[in-house]
Amino acid sequence: MSKLSPQQFKDYLMQIRRLAEGPLEEIQKEVEVTNKFPQEFYDLAIKNDLYRFALPSQYGGWDLSELDILRVQEEFSRGPGGMRMHLHYAADLNWRILDDYGCPELKAEYMHKFCDKSVFTCFALTEQTGGTGADVHTTAMKDENGNYVLNGEKWLISFTDMNTHSYIHAVTDPAADPDVAQFAYVIAVTDPEKTGDERLSAFFVPMDAPGFELVPMPHMMGCRGAGHAGFKMEDVVLEPKYRLGEEGQGMEVAMHSLAISRVHIADSNLGMCQRMLEMSLARARDRVTFGK
Repeated sequence: MSKLSPQQFKDYLMQIRRLAEGPLEEIQKEVEVTNKFPQEFYDLAIKNDLYRFALPSQYGGWDLSELDILRVQEEFSRGPGGMRMHLHYAADLNWRILDDYGCPELKAEYMHKFCDKSVFTCFALTEQTGGTGADVHTTAMKDENGNYVLNGEKWLISFTDMNTHSYIHAVTDPAADPDVAQFAYVIAVTDPEKTGDERLSAFFVPMDAPGFELVPMPHMMGCRGAGHAGFKMEDVVLEPKYRLGEEGQGMEVAMHSLAISRVHIADSNLGMCQRMLEMSLARARDRVTFGK
């Protein structure tokens, strides 16, 4: 179905609440031990349209308003935190950057693949050496053929955890390790002579490209199952079609996308707080102390 009636949408919200508080809570018991989402989690997310619901109908989605997208997110945020992190990214940054800034050729090739997680991405701005902002050091310089050659590093990037499978196997066969993204949205310097935001551009980088290498990092506190890593790029060659937007538009791409994402994070906190309040009230009613 491409669109939901008001009753269908109401039923869907309850479906996602039951999923978050039931099956996903059970799966989390395993995740707390393994620090890895099992395939069952991804299968349930696909079955319950959690990679599909936020997409425009032209890509297999439901044409929901941003408010309704946030209402769905509020419901799945009542479940485990690491799963919430994965699904909040899937509902927004995962596909939105390519849709807003990708060239027609890239969009035609990949946008329809987000709805069932055939394609998953990561967002890469932060660097160990350059921080998070216009002072990044990663470069994307044009060669004699007009292609971009990327060199540099990124750090603390979500959805790049290698876990127990080899990285190259995972990105060429997503079923081998569903935790690993296949593409990275990378912000890099294309004009080092400039000093402001206009020195940066954005790229859609295949993570199986020659010269692309993941770098493990210690697990972050909390968010069990939602992995992070760094990566290095050494002479990674990209055709011009992989640039997102125009040259010099990189910081705009990043801030436009992150601004929407931050609303999603705030909404996630609302769902989590509602659940915690309900659990606290239930505990206060049921608690027995001094025989009362």
